[in-house]
Amino acid sequence: MAKIISIANQKGGVGKTTTSVNLAASLGVLEMKVLIIDADPQANASSGLGFDPNENDHSLYQVFSESIKISDVIKKTKSPNLDIIQSSIDLVGVEIELVDVEKREYKLKEQIESIKTDYDFILIDCAPSLGLITLNALTCSDSVLIPIQCEYFALEGLGKLLNTIKSVQKIHNQELDIEGILLTMYDSRLRLSNQVVDEVKKHFGDIVFKTIIQRNIKLGEAPGFGKDIITYDVTSKGTKNYLSLADEIIKKNVNV
Repeated sequence: MAKIISIANQKGGVGKTTTSVNLAASLGVLEMKVLIIDADPQANASSGLGFDPNENDHSLYQVFSESIKISDVIKKTKSPNLDIIQSSIDLVGVEIELVDVEKREYKLKEQIESIKTDYDFILIDCAPSLGLITLNALTCSDSVLIPIQCEYFALEGLGKLLNTIKSVQKIHNQELDIEGILLTMYDSRLRLSNQVVDEVKKHFGDIVFKTIIQRNIKLGEAPGFGKDIITYDVTSKGTKNYLSLADEIIKKNVNV
């Protein structure tokens, strides 16, 4: 049965998609069967794994509109053990189309039940917002992974996200947990980066991942080639960081 993890933070530019794509690929390399769901209309996770967002006839939008079964929109990626449900710009219309629909927060949960036994992990790359699609992701998830960049406004908006998680726990999904807080874009040469690390660890303690994602030019280059970091440059710091994070998550969730 899959562990479903939403990767969420309504603040943009914190490394959500980078983490979604490269964590998924790393889990796959470590012989976990993984599905990544691109739940962001910008479709960056889709293009980052080599899929054209304009080819939108089999995407997450069709899952929400119930025109196609979820199993029929799953595509294999070039990365080992990694499948994807890609996004498209059509996903923008979901909130309007479902405005009068009963139990609209449970649409993804209802669909995902039929494929949970096919995977070890299902990762959902959420949009930088707390709208209906993200609410659907949190409602069907077991936990939330929260990336925070090691920069000045690191904790900005985090309180709002944590309040949203509490609200989802109370109303829609009592089992929702916090998988962990992931520090990203770390530069050991900068005093500010080290201050942010210390501050986050002081406030959140054990829920902060031991792995820290360092600033790495290769992580920025890889999506332009439609590749995850392991496929793009297996020797890079980014590869080592995300393999370490994947190992940490496997040890936490899988009997190894």
